[in-house]
Amino acid sequence: MKRYRPRWGLSIPVLTIVDEDGRLVESDQRRLFRYLVQSGFGADILFGLGTTGEWNRISPSQRERLIALAIEERRAINERLRQLGRSPVEVWVGVTGRTRAETLRSLALALELGADAGVIAPLSIEDIGEVVSFFHREVTPLFERKGRELPLLLYDNAEIAVHPRIPHIRTRDVKRLSRLSYICGIKVTAPRKVLGHYTKAALHFNERGEFGIYVGEAMLIFDLFRPTRGFLGKIREYWNLYLLHHALPIGVVAGPANVFPREWQKAWRACSAGDEVLMHRYRRLLGAFERLSTFEEGGRPVLKLIAAMKYALALEGIITSVHVAWGTPALTAEQKSIFAERYARLKEEIRAQTDPLWRSRAEEEDRAAFSEDAALPPYEAEATR
Repeated sequence: MKRYRPRWGLSIPVLTIVDEDGRLVESDQRRLFRYLVQSGFGADILFGLGTTGEWNRISPSQRERLIALAIEERRAINERLRQLGRSPVEVWVGVTGRTRAETLRSLALALELGADAGVIAPLSIEDIGEVVSFFHREVTPLFERKGRELPLLLYDNAEIAVHPRIPHIRTRDVKRLSRLSYICGIKVTAPRKVLGHYTKAALHFNERGEFGIYVGEAMLIFDLFRPTRGFLGKIREYWNLYLLHHALPIGVVAGPANVFPREWQKAWRACSAGDEVLMHRYRRLLGAFERLSTFEEGGRPVLKLIAAMKYALALEGIITSVHVAWGTPALTAEQKSIFAERYARLKEEIRAQTDPLWRSRAEEEDRAAFSEDAALPPYEAEATR
C-alpha cells in the first residue's frame, strides 16, 4: 500500500462560526473556508475541528455537520483552483470525541465522506485507556472492515489533555504508532524541547517527509528556521538540530492565519527559504496579533484569541456572527472597541510594509454575500440559502 505523504506548508485550524444559540452558521462557515484559501495564496491545508475550532465545546452532531460541510466546500474550492492553475487545497478534519465510541463514529464519517486526512488527539479522549492499544484494537479493525484507510495525524496539546499528569503523548508511543501505515505525522502545540521528542519518530523512515512534523506554536518557526551567523549562530543551529534530531518541521499550524492567511503563507515561505529580512518583518507584524487580543481583567492579562479573530473577520466583512461557543472567553463591548482600534493600526503597518500580493482580502462575490447576510439574523440568512 502506498503511504500517504503529508502536505507541506501552511495548515490553518479553521474557526467554527456559531450564532448566539450555538448553532452552526453555514453561510459564514463557507465564506470563511473560501477566504482562507485566498485563490491559492493562503492555506495549503484547511484543518477543521481543532482547538481553534472549539471542537470540545460543540455537540457531536455539529462536529459531524462541520466535517461534511468542509469536504463539500473543498470540491468547489478545488475546482476553482484548478481553473486558476493553482494547487488544490487539502481538508483535514479533527475526529476526536469525548469517548472512544464518539471518536470512531467521527473517524468513520470522515473516511466515508472523503477527507484528505484526520487529526486525532488521543489524550483528549476520556476513556482512551492505553493509547497504542486503542489504535491497534479499535482503529485498525475499523479500517479493515471498511477496506481502506484514512491517513491520520496525531495531535498533541497539553491544554486539552484529560489528565494533567499526562500532558503529552509518550515518545515511545509515537514511535510505535508511526509504524502503522495510516499514521503519517503529528501536530505539536508545545515548546521546542517537546517538539524534539516527537521528531524521533521521523527517523524510522528512509524518505524525508513520510512522517510529517507540524509546529502548533506558530511563532516558533521564526526561531527554528532562522539562518545562522558567526560562531554563536552555529552553536544555536547545532542545538536546534540536536533538539529536533535533524528533522525539521514540514509545516506550521497557525491559528491567527484565520485573519491573515496570505501573510502567514508568505511568512512560512520566508522561513523555509531563510529570508532573514522578511522573517524579521513578519515575526514582528504577525506576532503583534496575540498582543492585540490580550486584555486586562482582574489585574491580570487574559488572552481572548478566538473571540478576537472572529471579531476581526467580522470587521473584514467575512462573517456576520462573532459569537463564541459556550465556555470560550468572549469580548466585552469595551474590549471590542479597544481591539478595533488596535487592529486598524496593525492593518496600516501591514499595508505599509508588505507586498500587495501577500495581503489577505475577500472575493467580491463574498463581500456581496456578506452584505446580504449581515442584513438578517444568522438563522434567517441560512433560511434564504
